[in-house]
Amino acid sequence: MSEDADNEDRTEDPTQRKLDQAIEKGDIARSQEIGTFFVLCGFTLALLVGAGWSASSAALSLRSFLMNAHQVPSSGEAFFNVTKQGVMTGFMALGLPFAFILCAGLAGALIQHKPLWTFEPLMPKFSRISLMAGAKRIFGKEAWVNFAKGLAKILLIGTAVGLTLWKEHDRLESFAQMSVAAMLPATLSLTIKLMASVLALFAVIAIGDFVYQRFSWYQRQRMTKQELKEEFKNSEGNPEVKAKLRQIRAQRVRKRMMAAVPKATVIITNPTHFAVALQYEQGMGAPLCLAKGVDALALKIREVAGEHRVPIVENPPLARALYATVDIDEEIPVEHYQAVAEVIGYVLRLKGRRA
Repeated sequence: MSEDADNEDRTEDPTQRKLDQAIEKGDIARSQEIGTFFVLCGFTLALLVGAGWSASSAALSLRSFLMNAHQVPSSGEAFFNVTKQGVMTGFMALGLPFAFILCAGLAGALIQHKPLWTFEPLMPKFSRISLMAGAKRIFGKEAWVNFAKGLAKILLIGTAVGLTLWKEHDRLESFAQMSVAAMLPATLSLTIKLMASVLALFAVIAIGDFVYQRFSWYQRQRMTKQELKEEFKNSEGNPEVKAKLRQIRAQRVRKRMMAAVPKATVIITNPTHFAVALQYEQGMGAPLCLAKGVDALALKIREVAGEHRVPIVENPPLARALYATVDIDEEIPVEHYQAVAEVIGYVLRLKGRRA
């Protein structure tokens, strides 16, 4: 029940990081039927390419040994040499078929996934020796799927082999009357026909199993909402921490702006919303924005400016435009030069009159 409930909670698609971590641990989608299909292909190819040569080589060596068996000394060293020669002959006869089968098996593994080196599957896990976990493996969903798959393979392949042999039943009756030399090619031909029918059927089984294994693997990697949140925190950072950092940065910028307001030449405001503090001195290329704010921050800028007797000029369109186009410690855009120059000129003239 707990496993079913856990699976029901896994409603979210896995992230790419989750899939990569599973692969790094050796948990990949692998179909045994694909490997078996490639091994059968290698065996069939070995029959087509090397069966005649291997049989001829083995028959020649065996004939030579039987014809000269009476000349073989009975000492231990001679017996060792005869045994070694027999092993070498067997290796030469079977080496090519085994090479085809080995290469086909490797190809079946590589076509499903690139080479992966990990010791994670070899690490001891107490869950593997748990009676409950063992019972789930034996009577669980995957066990029933494997049982049904094995039964289907037996029925389908047995049917294919039976139909192929039934078509050749007249030929099978003549095998008893054939010589050994004639029986070997006939047996090879019949075996290749059997393998062709088996491979055609096994290709469908292998493709279906591969699709199922990929689907099953992807379902195993699905995540709960909590796991997805933790994944986001680990990869993108904790949203609460990021919000706190933004708040700290905003506070530092605000303190720096408030400290720069007394140096401003003029404060251009919209009385109810915006405030922009500008500084201009002789030799500067263009006025510089020292501070800007909206609503409560704009009110604070006006208060600090009033405390330090910085001129405040109300110009709502210019205040809104400057707030939207200029950042802190940047010169004002060229399109606002004329309007700002008129304001600063007015302020300077006003200061001159006061002086």
